[in-house]
Amino acid sequence: MTSFSWLMNPMFGITLSVAAYTAAQFIHQRWRWLHPLFVCSGFIILVLLSFHIPYSAYKVGADMITLLLGPATVALGVPLYKHAGLIKKHLTSILLAVTLGSVSGIVTAAALVGLLGGSREILLSMLPKSVSSPIALEISRHLGGLPELTAVLTVLTGLFGSMIGRKLLTWLGWRDTLSIGIAVGTAAHGIGTARLLKDSEEEGSMSGFAMGAAGIITSILFIPLYWWFS
Repeated sequence: MTSFSWLMNPMFGITLSVAAYTAAQFIHQRWRWLHPLFVCSGFIILVLLSFHIPYSAYKVGADMITLLLGPATVALGVPLYKHAGLIKKHLTSILLAVTLGSVSGIVTAAALVGLLGGSREILLSMLPKSVSSPIALEISRHLGGLPELTAVLTVLTGLFGSMIGRKLLTWLGWRDTLSIGIAVGTAAHGIGTARLLKDSEEEGSMSGFAMGAAGIITSILFIPLYWWFS
């Protein structure tokens, strides 16, 4: 294991993250089916393993980038403000759809783990997979799940939803921006929202609202589950 002091400099983690994401974006331009987040993560893992660099060294700088996640999430409020009228017009329908989607996500996750014979820890780790990572991790931690596994499942859920969400909905006959945005935001949280924002600000704003609403609604739904599993 290397022990160069420069590895503990925050600039190492920041530089590696930026370089990996830049390369991932370049690859994505050529092969659209390769999601930048998937390629970026794979590249970073490859570098760390190849040069025997401890994750703790990379994390020093990576955590500084993670701090930007909060402001980036708040920035979703800009397109939300622009399309506030549409949200107010369909608020009841949106909240009902998000609630049903949140319940469906929890039930299908539980059913899948049950069918595959997963353990209690895996079940508790998978239940909150459809909400944004910070909320999912806290729910998993309080329920007694494995936050590390929840983090992986949450990212995979977002990646899967961002890659096939719109295509699947279009194939099923749902083509209006409101339906697509609400469905993707509820099921694929921030990763799906970021994907929609690239093509349509209106879809992205609907998805951003659904993501936030799903986080609140899911947290409320887990209150009785917390007492049950405790």
